Amino acid sequence: MNKIIEITDFLASELDVYARLTEGQLLNREFPEKGLFIAESPKVIERALDAGYEPVSCLVEKRHIEGEGKQILAGLKDIPVFCAEFDILTKLTGFKLTRGMLCAMKRKPLPGVSEICENKSRIVVLDKVMNPTNVGAIIRSAAALGMDAVLLTPGCSDPLYRRAARVSMGTVFQIEWTFLSDDSLDIIKSLGFKTVAMALKGNSLSVDDPVLANEKKLAVIMGTEGDGLSDQTISDCDFTVKIPMYHGVDSLNVAAASAVAFYQLCHKQKKPDFPK
Repeated sequence: MNKIIEITDFLASELDVYARLTEGQLLNREFPEKGLFIAESPKVIERALDAGYEPVSCLVEKRHIEGEGKQILAGLKDIPVFCAEFDILTKLTGFKLTRGMLCAMKRKPLPGVSEICENKSRIVVLDKVMNPTNVGAIIRSAAALGMDAVLLTPGCSDPLYRRAARVSMGTVFQIEWTFLSDDSLDIIKSLGFKTVAMALKGNSLSVDDPVLANEKKLAVIMGTEGDGLSDQTISDCDFTVKIPMYHGVDSLNVAAASAVAFYQLCHKQKKPDFPK
């Protein structure tokens, strides 16, 4: 039986996690073992629970208690479930809840880079990708199109930020990821990966070049919005690769480019497991 608590006091400390704490405060860099994140929408919450993340509390639009959130709530025993009508929740959180449901959850310790890359053949490295929407979309494409893991340099948006996790449709809980300690590619190369810089350079290989498909271990490096990868990063990589463009278009959004690159560089390596 859920402990349903109707919201009557906007200033209740239990609601701070939803209404007053920033993403940075939830992350809690000083005490990472106490870090939290907010999962938004039943689908994202379900995938987080399936991945073993521990819920702390839930915030639900009243009509979803017996609606879309019913199945999720059935699995959230012994934690407080705060509820209110739509207008009150929007006023409290400052945004419209996707599918009327949020869940505060405890973070897990992040795995090490060597651990996450073990027995992997295709990984993606995000270099200072700061927009959480792009991080979420890239992770969704990576999971869907056969990449094995995602590494993020310092300066990237955290994949567990509410918007990033929601845009990923919860795939942040289905593909392995972690942060690099610095921007260096040395550790990735030491693990046997050939590095691919996605960049629009005249001497680049086309993304469908068979040389790339035949490499056993590839790390695909995607750069920040607008500026892309630095010249130093490009020169440090084994390959520079571009997606051919038409009609005078000079580039794609980093999330769109990632989907093209992941499909092209993975589809000859693996057979999809869905749909059957």
